[in-house]
This record gives sequence, C-alpha cells and structure tokens, in this order.
Amino acid sequence: MKPRDIVLEQIHHRETSPIPFTLPFEEGVDKRLDEHYGGTGWRERIPPYITQVTTVDHDRQVEIDETHYRDGFGSVWSTAGRPFHLEQPGLKAPNFDEYEFPEADFFIDPGLREWAVGVCERNPDSFRVAGFGWGVFERSWNIRGFEQVLADVIEEPEFYEELLDRITELHLEFVKASVELPVDGIFFSDDWGDQRGVLIGPERWRRFFKPRAAKLYQAAHDAGKLALSHCCGSVADIMPDIIEIGLDVLESVQPEAMSPYELKKKWGDKIAFWGGLGSQSTIPFGTRQDIFDEVQHLCAEMPRGGGYILAPAKGLQPETSGENAAAVLEAFLEFTGHV
Repeated sequence: MKPRDIVLEQIHHRETSPIPFTLPFEEGVDKRLDEHYGGTGWRERIPPYITQVTTVDHDRQVEIDETHYRDGFGSVWSTAGRPFHLEQPGLKAPNFDEYEFPEADFFIDPGLREWAVGVCERNPDSFRVAGFGWGVFERSWNIRGFEQVLADVIEEPEFYEELLDRITELHLEFVKASVELPVDGIFFSDDWGDQRGVLIGPERWRRFFKPRAAKLYQAAHDAGKLALSHCCGSVADIMPDIIEIGLDVLESVQPEAMSPYELKKKWGDKIAFWGGLGSQSTIPFGTRQDIFDEVQHLCAEMPRGGGYILAPAKGLQPETSGENAAAVLEAFLEFTGHV
C-alpha cells in the first residue's frame, strides 16, 4: 500500500503494518539532526505519510516595525521573543459599530492555491490535507484578547455569539476554498483546552462552540473530505460531543494533559488519534531509553483495531537536543516497522 492508503486504513479503524507516523520539527532541530548524522540522508527515511497545504493566508499581515505587525482583523502582534504574542486586540468594544469585519477574499490567496496544487501533484502517494490556521475560539481571542474573551463568555454572551457566528461564516468560506484542492481532508485547529480541562467548561463549550464546529465538519464531509483537527490541552470531558459532531481525527493528543491510552480505551473505535508523544516531557527531558520505551508503548497499544497515527504532540521544539531528536526518529522507525 502507498502511504496514503495506510493512513486511510488507520482512520477507518483497520490495523496496518507498518504504522503511519509524522515527525514535524521547528526551525533549528533539523540542523542539529544534520550535525548528528553528518548529513541530510536521515530526511529520506521519513515516509511521506501526510502532506499539508493551504490556500488561505490566515495570518495576512502589515508590518509595523521590526518586531510588530497588524493582522487582517486589526490586532497588533509582537514577534519579540518566543512565542509571538498579541499586544493590542483589534476589537476593543463588545460591539461592531465601528469595526469592519474582513471578507474571506482578503485571506484566500490565488498564489497559495497554485502552490498547494503543485505540492499535491508532487506528492500523489501522500494523504493530503488542507488547513487554514487559527480556529473559531482562537480567532475570537485574537480579535478581542484572551482575558477579554473569557469575560465576554460570561458578561456579553449575545455579542460573543455574534462574533463567533461571523468567524464561523468566514471559516466556512475557507473550507469552500480548501475543498477545491486535490486533498483527502480538511485540517481544522482550535485549542479548546489547557492541561486542566476545557477552558470555558464543557457546558459553555457546548453552547458556544459545539454547533459551530459541527457546521465546519459537516461542510468538509459534504464535499467528500475527512475532518481532522488539532487541539492542545485536555478535551476528555467533551470527547463524546466531538465524536457526535463528526470529527474523524483528533490531532496532538497531548499526554501531559490527557492520557492517550485512556482516550483509546474509551473512544478508540469511534475516532482516530494522531500524536501522543510528550513534547513537554519525554522528548525534551527524557533519556534515549525513556523515548524508546514510550514510543514502544504507544506503538503497542494505540494502533490496536486501527485508528492511530504516531507523532509528537507538537513538532520537535527548538530546545530539543540533536541526540533526543535522533532518538525520536530512530524509535519511530523501529517500532512502527520501518527498519
């Protein structure tokens, strides 16, 4: 089978040998691996299971100075230090009286579309997904500020729902543009949780986000595409809801926030999981043996009955040493059946 076929088998809950995996990394980690291996040949050992593209310039920006830019929603961001962060929200008042909400055409980029089609054509054996960045919740705090959004949920719920509706309609246009690409799935993203649980609580999540996420997933399904979504933090309390509204693959599966093994035990026959190796714990701070032991455990338990793609919960972070990055790669190859 081609890499695409193997991914599809797993998503449809059928076991495969080998087990598919992805291994993204942030800038600098690849250079450490080049140094560790004395060349770039290690890159050819990673099968092209999943290829990600976009036709949406979701973070379209106007530079203000060397360390600041304004996004398409009028919010000002700082790139001084890591991570980049919101300094000034674009919508300061809980109304739209003097605020011009951007149109989808501002973000949908014909040049990106041409690039995305080319990438897909060059990777015919990959499972291909089209994404467009920030999710509905994430975009709402991009526009209003994180603390203010948490206050809006309580103090201005009608306004907040109108804001979410406007963002959802925008994202439906992004989905419409994305499904025209030669892809297998649409890759959504929304960090609803932190490491303690759902940020606004399960009941409020069900009011504010469940119906809007359902519309987005349905739009993907109506076009014959699978729905995948990144979500950091713990969403264990709303897993039945996420399954109910049609998410096919949950990506990240952050073990510092929720147990991949418990997720698999409770819901592994209803949804596929992608991720699971700790990017805040095992990868940066574990020994080589720690990494090998955890990858072996993931590969032994998570693919049972299908429904699993191995990956770090986050791409290998800049603080990852060359030795640990190499241990992750070598463990992935060994325990997924690629050696």
